[in-house]
Amino acid sequence: MPSFSFIHAADLHLGSPFQGLALKDAAVAAIFVEASRKAFSTLVGLAIEKRVDFFVIAGDVYDGDWKDNKIGLFFNREMARLERAGIPVYLLRGNHDAASVITKTITLPANVHEFPTGKPGSVKLDALQVALHGQGFAERSANDNLALAYPAPVPGWFNIGILHTSLTGREPHAPYAPCSVDDLRSRGYDYWALGHVHDYEVVALDPLVIFPGNLQGRNIRERGAKGAVLVRVEDGRIEHERLIVDEARFAQVDIVIGPDDDQAAILRGVEQAVQPVADDMAGRMTALRIRLSGVTPLHGAIVANRQQWRDEVEAACHRVHEDIWLEKLELRLEPPVAQIVDVDGALDLRQLLAEHAGDADIAVEAGRFIDEIAVRLPGGLGAAAQPLDDDVEALIEEARQLLLARGQGAG
Repeated sequence: MPSFSFIHAADLHLGSPFQGLALKDAAVAAIFVEASRKAFSTLVGLAIEKRVDFFVIAGDVYDGDWKDNKIGLFFNREMARLERAGIPVYLLRGNHDAASVITKTITLPANVHEFPTGKPGSVKLDALQVALHGQGFAERSANDNLALAYPAPVPGWFNIGILHTSLTGREPHAPYAPCSVDDLRSRGYDYWALGHVHDYEVVALDPLVIFPGNLQGRNIRERGAKGAVLVRVEDGRIEHERLIVDEARFAQVDIVIGPDDDQAAILRGVEQAVQPVADDMAGRMTALRIRLSGVTPLHGAIVANRQQWRDEVEAACHRVHEDIWLEKLELRLEPPVAQIVDVDGALDLRQLLAEHAGDADIAVEAGRFIDEIAVRLPGGLGAAAQPLDDDVEALIEEARQLLLARGQGAG
């Protein structure tokens, strides 16, 4: 079997609007939008530099239907770079760019080969003795186990399965094309190039099953380094390495406040906690979420003056590094028990809130209010998975913090 190499990428999400960031800071959102394109351009450049034999994209090239042809033209330009370098591309559609979702088209170069959506298809690379097998999504939701219908391997060749799937479940990703590792293993392939899950994961070693993750984090849940996978095959032996190409990054730090910490001590603690993030940035803009927790007599003052404290914390971040942007200041604080005011001699506010913690009915009611607010948001922002840029539990916790602050007479 000849030696060869290829790049396995997935979940480019070109055209992702970064709506949550746009609500907070349009300029920062624009940086992240451009970062998605730069990350892919960098990856294409690495493919050319390393002279890989082919390029695999396991779904979700696009984030959804195009408003205009700019995204299609950008992808065409990058594919043309690969064509001029003699590198073929094999891709399939995922849930975000299913045949039913993308209505516009741009004619792509001849080096781009798309797998069918109605049934699995195969492509043979005779010179390399490689067979690639894949099936894209016809509809945005794919609930069938597609893997079981993939064809038998080509005997004596290196067989690659390409699939956009959640496997047996990877929260918070939707359960599309569900299957097990045993289902994949039953096909007898040598490598499975998966997509859909945005975290890098080596799922199995025999055969090698990999989620490369997405190329660029899109929200605070997608933290850390992002990129693709370079796979080398020599004498049937497989080696792989990550190619980190993200241009901007999300991060989170958790800081515990002590009961004796004043404002100056808290801000010094912020600077100390942020320093490791700055050390790891390597020139990237970083959107940072800071979570403050602990018992503090400053609870009421912090909650009542949240914006001022947010500004102070962001200033502390900038004292560490100019390219750290505070994505959110999240409060998980508790006042000392003695500060909770018993207004009418009967109400124990802390106990009352504790009794209703995790109440499913409250979560449902909060969700209903969020839906009512979402339909009034401008520019289609209400269509986002989290229109208020936080889940129900986080919003309920913010309300709890405000109630506790009022119980201290700070509201």
